[in-house]
Amino acid sequence: MTDKARLQALSHALLVLRLTLGLFLLQWGVEKFVVPQSTVAIWGYFYGLNVPQALGYVFGAIEIAIAGCLFLGVLRTAAYGAALALHAVSVLVSWRQLLDPWGDAANHLFIASVPVLGALIALFLLRHWDRGILDRARVID
Repeated sequence: MTDKARLQALSHALLVLRLTLGLFLLQWGVEKFVVPQSTVAIWGYFYGLNVPQALGYVFGAIEIAIAGCLFLGVLRTAAYGAALALHAVSVLVSWRQLLDPWGDAANHLFIASVPVLGALIALFLLRHWDRGILDRARVID
C-alpha cells in the first residue's frame, strides 16, 4: 500500500469516527432538551448530586457544540479532548453496571460505552492526522 493510499484510508476512517461519534454526542445533547428530567435522574443516581434541570440544558448545549465540532473536524484538540473526558467520566461512574452486566436487565447495555470510549481515545490520538471540512486537502507525495 502506498503512503497516499494509507493517508486516504486513514482520512476515511477518521471521518467515519468523527461522524458516528458526533452523532452519538448529538443524541445525548438533544436528549437533555427533549427529556430534561433524565439529566436530573442520571446525575442523582450515578453522581449522587441533585442538580437543577437548567444544568441539563447547559450540558446539552455543550454536547451539541462538541458534536458540531466533530462533524466539521474543527477545534480538534479541545473538542475531541472534551468529548473524551465527558464520556470517560460517564464510563467511570457506571462501573457497577460494567462489573455486573446481568445484575439488572439494562446493565448489559453499558458495555457499549467501552468501545465508544476506545473510539474517542483513538480519535483523540489521531487528531493531528484528521482533516476537517475547513482544512486544506493534504497530499503526501
